[in-house]
Amino acid sequence: MESKRQNRISKLLLKDLSEIFQYDSKLLYSGAMITVTKVSVSPDLSFARVYVSIFMPGGDNEVLLEEIRMQGRQIRHKLAQRVKNQLRAVPELQFHIDDSLDYIENIENLLKDS
Repeated sequence: MESKRQNRISKLLLKDLSEIFQYDSKLLYSGAMITVTKVSVSPDLSFARVYVSIFMPGGDNEVLLEEIRMQGRQIRHKLAQRVKNQLRAVPELQFHIDDSLDYIENIENLLKDS
């Protein structure tokens, strides 16, 4: 169970990271659509698990995720510039692919077939 503070910080990070990816994905990630779906912050606020959904026509999502992970320091720096008045320290970011849409689609296909 997350505390109120963790929830508030998660929402703040989700909003700001979404805006960062919205503006930078056109230039850095060759037009891929990257959506931040969930941010989960550790109890000590030192780590944040960022779940992203990636849509890239004809591309490999794992390769793009590795690019995002390699640019994690720059993304964290941009995030720090945005939240410097709200947070004392910006958590370390860990990026993961959110595959919940694929999971839902798989379940729907299984239910259709039966």
